[in-house]
Amino acid sequence: MVATPLGNLQDLSPRARAVLATVDVVAAEDTRHSQRLFAAFGIAARLVAVHQHNEQEAAGRIVDWLAAGRHVALITDAGTPAVSDPGARLVARVRSAGHPVVPVPGACAAVAALSVAGIAEGGFRFVGFLPAKAAARRAALTKLAGERDALVFYEAPHRVTACVADMAEIFGGGREILIARELTKLHEEIAAMPLAETGAWFAADAHRERGEFVLVVHGAAENGELDAGAARTLRLLLAELPLKTAVRLAAEISGASRNGLYSHALEHCQCDNPPCEPGHAIQGNVDREPD
Repeated sequence: MVATPLGNLQDLSPRARAVLATVDVVAAEDTRHSQRLFAAFGIAARLVAVHQHNEQEAAGRIVDWLAAGRHVALITDAGTPAVSDPGARLVARVRSAGHPVVPVPGACAAVAALSVAGIAEGGFRFVGFLPAKAAARRAALTKLAGERDALVFYEAPHRVTACVADMAEIFGGGREILIARELTKLHEEIAAMPLAETGAWFAADAHRERGEFVLVVHGAAENGELDAGAARTLRLLLAELPLKTAVRLAAEISGASRNGLYSHALEHCQCDNPPCEPGHAIQGNVDREPD
């Protein structure tokens, strides 16, 4: 199981290159795509197609080759095989036939996005692709709404804006998201924001709906705890507005409860005479000094 670059060819590890150059057969998701990778590194290997439509059939041939003493590598178009890509059924067949399956680690879009998400606490749940149909997607998101760990999604360009709009409605606009587009490629773009701001972010540049996406959504806050996006929105509004106005607008933007926002402002207020007046600071507001 050999990981290949997401886009930048320099991410192909020396071990991966050596394995691909020495095995008897390389099973690839798209042989035409993989041939370009092989040409760049001077790899001359026999390529056979293994994709979602022929995986079961191809698995039988690969098991026969392994039984005959041949060595086979599996690659996908980009990243690590069997992670929202073909390969898992093949692995199961090979292992059940008694043959070892060895990982050759490398690029993985989900892990690459997590590494720049800045989520210091908790774990993560890899979801991969959500259902393509809107009703099924919304149902899946509803089940995930209370998940405390970060959620990692893959999404296609023609569905990404509808997907993040559903996330904002179901998770709340204050929940933070990291959008990683075209990782390691020429037009790579990484942006973090509250879900409420994603519509405007995509609308600002038509090119942002192109490419391959990894979406990392922060986990749900504990009951009674304000999530990071809502707290950030509240801090920014308090810098310019009276407390009650800031709380009302923050609730409309983030979807968080007014009571929770009001309590958070008073709990973290650094002013001598709460309730806050415009420009007063709450703990964590790095843009202003306390009055």
